[in-house]
Amino acid sequence: MTANGKCAPGVVEWFRPGCHSHAEAALEQMRMIGVDRLRTHLSWAEFHVEGGRDWYDWLLPKLAAETDLLPCIHYTPPSIAENGRTNGPPTDLRAFADFIDSVIDRYGRHFEAVELWNEPNNLLDWDWRLDPDWGKFCMMAGAAANWVRQRGKRAVLGGLCPSDANLLRHMGERGLLQYIDVIGVHGFPGTWESEEGTWAGWGSLIAETREAVEPFTDNAEIWITEAGYSTWRRDEAEQARRFLEITAAPADRVYWYALQDLPIDVASQEGYHFDERHYHLGLFDSSGHPKLTARLLAHGGQVCIEQTLDLARPGPAIVGRKPVLVTGGAGFIGCNLADSLAADGRDVLVFDGLMRVGVEQNLAWLRRRHPARISATIGDVRDRIAVDDVTRDASGVIHLAAQVAVTSSLADPMDDFRSNLCGTLNLLEAIRPNPMPFVFASTNKVYGDLAEVPLVLLDRAYRPADDALNATGVGEDRSLSLVTPYGCSKGAADQYVLDYSRSFGLPTAVLRMSCVYGERQFGTEDQGWVAHFAINALAGRPVTIFGDGFQVRDILHVDDAVRAYRRVFDNIGAVSGRAFNLGGGPANAVSLAELVACLEHLIDGPVDTRTEPWRQGDQKYFVSDTRRLNAALGWVPAIEWKSGVRRLVNWLRVERADDVGPMPNCRAGSPIPPTFPSAR
Repeated sequence: MTANGKCAPGVVEWFRPGCHSHAEAALEQMRMIGVDRLRTHLSWAEFHVEGGRDWYDWLLPKLAAETDLLPCIHYTPPSIAENGRTNGPPTDLRAFADFIDSVIDRYGRHFEAVELWNEPNNLLDWDWRLDPDWGKFCMMAGAAANWVRQRGKRAVLGGLCPSDANLLRHMGERGLLQYIDVIGVHGFPGTWESEEGTWAGWGSLIAETREAVEPFTDNAEIWITEAGYSTWRRDEAEQARRFLEITAAPADRVYWYALQDLPIDVASQEGYHFDERHYHLGLFDSSGHPKLTARLLAHGGQVCIEQTLDLARPGPAIVGRKPVLVTGGAGFIGCNLADSLAADGRDVLVFDGLMRVGVEQNLAWLRRRHPARISATIGDVRDRIAVDDVTRDASGVIHLAAQVAVTSSLADPMDDFRSNLCGTLNLLEAIRPNPMPFVFASTNKVYGDLAEVPLVLLDRAYRPADDALNATGVGEDRSLSLVTPYGCSKGAADQYVLDYSRSFGLPTAVLRMSCVYGERQFGTEDQGWVAHFAINALAGRPVTIFGDGFQVRDILHVDDAVRAYRRVFDNIGAVSGRAFNLGGGPANAVSLAELVACLEHLIDGPVDTRTEPWRQGDQKYFVSDTRRLNAALGWVPAIEWKSGVRRLVNWLRVERADDVGPMPNCRAGSPIPPTFPSAR
């Protein structure tokens, strides 16, 4: 049990023979989320194939060295039954116990309990038509459990579902439950529609199980040996809620199924692609990236999950009002925008999947500052059902949610496509029957890498050889050139947003952003480079520069970006169907080397820089021509870049001291106070 009386969960993970890297990764994932109980299978079939013993000789000691290991003996009988298939009762019912005996001989020092596989109500594992009264199963399982007991281990009867109370009574009437130490139950509430009419909760299931076994045994524990929720809809917050449910269940032990999503090219017992929901049950996705539950467990355990979900409790902004919907509203630009709107008396509904590290802090900050104006829904724009729900009562949409890194798009183009293009289409389709203002955050990457633009190197910075281009920057009349999956997904979404104005009359507009920086940015190497450089400089950590450091960007302070979004949103009738560049312009054009020099001045010390080769699709030069936005709405940047960077550094010193560690004092005149009061 945890300190708050909840069950400390274990996890379930199956390992295919020879997948050593999977096992190593699983142990690292378990360390990351603070889980030390593991249930895995030991298959008779895999044990007896060539190399099977060597595999388990490596796997089980490896897992047991770091976990409390529960082997589930997945049994394929050595004697094929009368149906000619491996799912029939074996001709020798003692063979299961004999196999378990050999397993205990070989591996028994690595575990204290053995789980007996499986429930005899699934034709894929046990053809109950050949055993209609479960007599053969009861004899086989009872003999095995008796032998497990004699060998000094605890016997776990696994795999039972709500419909199996009759099986328990049959086993009890045959005197077999006296050999069982633990009754295991399964459940996946919310994942399959078939459970909607029968599921009464974990308390009811466990009470039913206890009632069935009490006449025959008074000391058997009840474990939830499999419980899970599939994120096939991308509703990771619901998975987090279901995870908390099992930790609060009245069970003696619980195991979450599973640690990691099953890759879609791996066959399950039902075959390939049987049901997409089979492939999304993990706390980590199939690439090993943590989903929301795993990320929050790693950050602060179950308490962190509870606190984060509480941020999305119903709030007054969506009760009888028409809030502005800000997707990605817990992100850097989104939370600053939501704060600005709420400060002016606007109701705001934040819709965010909280996939980036630290963004829940932004959401908590918003809820504290504007408890009567800010509401939140934790959700994903890829989830059409959730998108329909949050747009239903909105007065307009500012769409900032996205997969934001070129590097991530190269690693997983399909995820990038679904997030950026499909997510945007979900929103457009949701509001098409009820048109409302829609402003989309696009990117300067739609113009490609600009490799065709002749450049010269002046004062450690690349500049266009063309004087006119150097004076004004890249304009919206430049042809789109979509490179990298990120550029393609954002560029395609950009064009869909504009076309929905032409084809369907939706009041839409696009802002093609350059590099925005400022307070409340959790910058990383892949995205948010100005804040990333500042955080590392203050912490004394090295900064990696990809390329030579002379590439140029026009950086824009987030306050100026927020003013632009609000102006476009509030004047959508005048600018509908148009795209605008949004950046600092030529006056705020700075090379990476120049930013490093500025940071060295501010921290009064050197910044350790290291170089790596150029990254795919990187632009040596991009500066926005923002004259079109100025002409349409009178917007111009107000914060000069050196002043803005100083503000960011001062904010980091106060608000993120724990993240950046001990830092030197900043220089350069009287300190500029942080834009926001303390988030603590």
